[in-house]
Amino acid sequence: MKIVLLDALTFGDTDLSLFDTFGDVTVYQTTSKEQTLERIREADVVITNKVVITKEMMQESANLKLICIAATGMNNVDLASAKELSIEVKNVAGYSTDSVIQHTFSMLFYLLGHSRYYDEVVKSGTYSKSLIFTDVSQPFFEVKGKKWGIIGLGAIGRGVAKIAEAFGAEVVYFSTSGVVREEPYSMLSLDALLKECDIITIHAPLNEKTENLLDYEQLLLCKEGATILNLGRGGIINEDAVAKIVDEKNLFFGLDVLREEPMKENHPLLSVTNSERLYITPHIAWTSVEAREKLIASVAQNIKESF
Repeated sequence: MKIVLLDALTFGDTDLSLFDTFGDVTVYQTTSKEQTLERIREADVVITNKVVITKEMMQESANLKLICIAATGMNNVDLASAKELSIEVKNVAGYSTDSVIQHTFSMLFYLLGHSRYYDEVVKSGTYSKSLIFTDVSQPFFEVKGKKWGIIGLGAIGRGVAKIAEAFGAEVVYFSTSGVVREEPYSMLSLDALLKECDIITIHAPLNEKTENLLDYEQLLLCKEGATILNLGRGGIINEDAVAKIVDEKNLFFGLDVLREEPMKENHPLLSVTNSERLYITPHIAWTSVEAREKLIASVAQNIKESF
C-alpha cells in the first residue's frame, strides 16, 4: 500500500513511524496546490491536514481508496465527489479537546492578569528601580463571581464551563444551532449574553449561522472591560471590527484563529494602538504534544479499519 502524507510540518516533531506498518510511506513537509496532484496520483491513501483535495485530483488518482483528514474539519476535501468516486474520507474528532480547553484559560489569564506588561516591567529593569515592593498600576480581577458566556456548548464548551465554575464563575451560554437541550446552565440570547458577560469564549464551528456572528454592532453591546476569546474558527468574529473597536472601547480580545491563516502581513490587527488589549496566537490551541500524538494514532486507526 502506498501512503502519502502531504503536510507533515503541521505535526511538528510528532513520531510518524506508526504509518510505516501499513506499507510504503512518503512524507512531504508541505505541499502547494500545484504539487498536490503529482504527489497523490499513485497513492492508495492520502493523509492531509489542510491541503485541498479536489474532484479533478481524485479523478486523476486511479489507486486512491482513502483520504485521511488529520483534523476534525473536512472542508478541504470535496466530499460529494469522493462519495461519487467511491473514495472513503475519514476525519478525527475529539483529539484536541483538552488542549483547546487549556489554551482557553492560558489566553484568558494572559489578558486578565496583564502578563505582557508585568513581564516587561521586570525584564526591562523598571521593577528594580521601584520605590515599593509591588506594582498595582495594571489592576486585574478574579474570575470568581464573574459571568462567563460560552458561545458553542459542545465538548470543548462544556469542558471550559466546568473549569470556569470551579473558579467560581456563573456560566451561561448561547446556542449557535438554536437547539434547546437539557443543560445545567442558562441559555441566553446572543445580545443578552454580550451585554451581561464579563468573559465570553467562542467554541463553535464556522457555518452559515456563525459567520460574522460578532460584528461591530454586536461588539458594541459588550460590557466595558469584557474579555472575548475566539477558539472556534476564524470568521466568527469580524476581525476588521475587532481592529476598530479595540481602540474605541475598553475590551480585551484573544484570538487563536483567524479568517485567513497564516495571518496576512498587512492585517489591520497588527496596526491597532491599544495592542495590549489584544492577544493573538497562531492557531496553536489544538497543538499540545498529547493532542498531536492522539491525532496521529487516530489517523493510523482510521487506516487500519479501512483495510
